[in-house]
Amino acid sequence: MGTATGMRRLLCVCSLAATMATVPSTILAAEPTVRGPESVQDWYDSGQRFLRDAKARPTLPPRAKNVILFVGDGMGVTTVTAARILAGQQAGGPGEEHSLPFERFPNVALAKTYSWDQQTSDSAPTMTAMVTGYKAREGMLSVDHTTARAECDARVIAAKALPTILERAAAAGKSTGVVSTARITHATPAANYAHSSVRDWESDREIRLYEAKVGRAPGSCTLPDIAAQLIDLPATVRSSLAVVLGGGRTFFYPETAIEPERGAPGTRRDGRKLTDEWIATRGGPGRAAYVWRKAEFDAIDPAKTRHLLGLFENSHMQYELDRLSDKGGEPSLTEMTDKAIRIVSRNPRGYYLQVEAGRIDHGHHGGNARRALTDAVELSRAVQRAVEMTDPRETLIIVTADHSHVFTMAGYPHRGNDILGIVRDVPDVDGAPVAPSRDLLGLPFTTLGYQNGPGWRDAAKAGRARPDLSTEDTHGPDFRQEATIPLPSETHGGEDVAIYATGPGAALVHGVMEQHWIFHVMQDAFGFPPPSP
Repeated sequence: MGTATGMRRLLCVCSLAATMATVPSTILAAEPTVRGPESVQDWYDSGQRFLRDAKARPTLPPRAKNVILFVGDGMGVTTVTAARILAGQQAGGPGEEHSLPFERFPNVALAKTYSWDQQTSDSAPTMTAMVTGYKAREGMLSVDHTTARAECDARVIAAKALPTILERAAAAGKSTGVVSTARITHATPAANYAHSSVRDWESDREIRLYEAKVGRAPGSCTLPDIAAQLIDLPATVRSSLAVVLGGGRTFFYPETAIEPERGAPGTRRDGRKLTDEWIATRGGPGRAAYVWRKAEFDAIDPAKTRHLLGLFENSHMQYELDRLSDKGGEPSLTEMTDKAIRIVSRNPRGYYLQVEAGRIDHGHHGGNARRALTDAVELSRAVQRAVEMTDPRETLIIVTADHSHVFTMAGYPHRGNDILGIVRDVPDVDGAPVAPSRDLLGLPFTTLGYQNGPGWRDAAKAGRARPDLSTEDTHGPDFRQEATIPLPSETHGGEDVAIYATGPGAALVHGVMEQHWIFHVMQDAFGFPPPSP
């Protein structure tokens, strides 16, 4: 077909209706149908409504009682666009005109995600930037960029530690919380409360292995591991930290103990069972609780439990796509966000809560767009729940990402084209059926793909340059979109990511920002003075 002709032509209603039949029923849900304007006048009227809504927005106070920071790990702009379309198609519409809840926030900016020593960053320095206000080095958590790699002297790390927004909120008497679908000791959640030169030192086993590797005496590294740091927090921060929910259970169990869900031993070599210590150091049973399955989580009364630790998997929590099949049951990110807000909001002085959709990143690393996008849609539901539960006059909500991925959305698919399917072009004749777009080899291709990763296909082994996707189920939960460069794991992308903000202080989010300025926005919204140098 003539691509230029297709790009110039508006898709007629009859053709649009026909193309919706290409969206598999497996990705449709019983949600309200949201359809875009279809008449010429409606397009203009929608722009006028946008202006009226923007001008009618109330002026909010500059100070916030509460701050909620949502981080979609690896949620670049293409991920947001594709997740928006997926959510819209799940609601029964073509998808493109749909909006995720946070996309309706009044203030939007871009964040530059480079770190002190990386053009394309990992999660440790990017999250450190957001919660401390400083650029940091690759793989390091909330320590300044002068920190030596693998520095393991506790006194040196204490001198290099950067105060986090969670620690500042605790010092102000606010409640704090951290929620993630990744291990709670993983880089993004851990940057809130831990200080380490190596993000991978999640239990003492990893530190002991490092000592052996470099020929140091066992125990010569005095820096506590990340899981231990969560338990052994300074008194003010320990009292403030009211809720911690995520994965990473085995890092809290000793090697001599068997965790309850899968019967696996813990990883700790120091004999500590940190889940028991959480309860003992936070007021004992009744005031503090540890849960590992959904039934226990559901039974927690936010009005009674002052300190809740939930560890729902040995490692990362299940993808949202797989969550309901989990042996012990897991709460969704929306459910964890709801419970966390109910617990921290009991404090009349306010709170700081950080919520991460950590498995968006892992889906992309695996070249699996369906799982990545489903987790991004779930993040949007969690944001919506937070908006519904909070007062917009006193709660600043920021939604952003730590970094992007080499994830692409390409070709010239027609409006309403199945976002998880192959590209089908706009027909040359209005009302004609849509047909797959084909490459120079005559083969179809998907709208979504990756620049590198495990989705690469061995052309020589297959006897062809590309696979024939017309014979593959591109909606299968384990389908990997094609990748150009073969790598065992897809990599992060280095482009800017979006920041969405609403509530007191949100107007400070504007333009193209350095990522570490997000901390300064939150600090200013809280009314905190700059920390002492």
